[in-house]
Amino acid sequence: MGRKVTLATCSLNQWALDFEGNLDRILESIEISKNHGAKYRLGPELEICGYGCADHFYESDTLLHSFQVLRKLLESPITEDIICDVGMPIMHHNVRYNCRVLFLNRKILLIRPKMLMANYGNYREMRWFSPWNQLRKVEEYFLPRMIQEVTGQDTVPFGDCVLSTKDTCIGTEICAELWNPRSPHIQMGLDGVEIFTNSSASHHELRKADQRVNLIKSATTKTGGIYLYANQRGCDGDRVYYDGCAMVAINGDIVARGAQFSLNDVVLLCLLKET
Repeated sequence: MGRKVTLATCSLNQWALDFEGNLDRILESIEISKNHGAKYRLGPELEICGYGCADHFYESDTLLHSFQVLRKLLESPITEDIICDVGMPIMHHNVRYNCRVLFLNRKILLIRPKMLMANYGNYREMRWFSPWNQLRKVEEYFLPRMIQEVTGQDTVPFGDCVLSTKDTCIGTEICAELWNPRSPHIQMGLDGVEIFTNSSASHHELRKADQRVNLIKSATTKTGGIYLYANQRGCDGDRVYYDGCAMVAINGDIVARGAQFSLNDVVLLCLLKET
């Protein structure tokens, strides 16, 4: 007998280095998700600090303030009883990674670094981040003391891993990994992952939205499953416009899609699905 699960994805108008404003918008999206009964909330790429920090990613303060925001998220009663998937930069063994942090009830479940970088067109991710090249490898990440005080954890899993629950299995992709011929969702689908998520900071180009739709549809056409897509929307203080379009696909069909252009800071999509 299957059980129903409610999932949420969103588009947020985040700004580079606007840590307080970014925190408020993240909390608002989580609160709306919970009001719709969601047990999992997905947000855009690097949503805590903003995607367009550019050379500010080199500054230790950017990493410090990102962890300060993460601590506030962990401490907030708004984040209780829902799996939160947020994006931030993290330094591991003196290497800077673009990461997703998944946590539930003041416990960090895993940290998943980006494995395939966007380094073409307007993207220069290799300037600031390194890819995680260890497929199916997980290491221990020692948490900063400020996070240990909240979670009671000294270390958490860091690497190429998925999240298994009693009912299903969730696998994470980050932006350009969907566009790569070696997309992680291919192997994850063969390994039994049922819910795929993608956190993006994808800017607007003519006909690019159509490409996104086709890629997301194809991701679950062969192996089946649910694909959640979150994207930033707005300018983020940069020269490009990120055009939202949060999406949900099931078994190769788009079942929900958010607005591409909007003046709202937070746009949320929820899906109720039997697993």
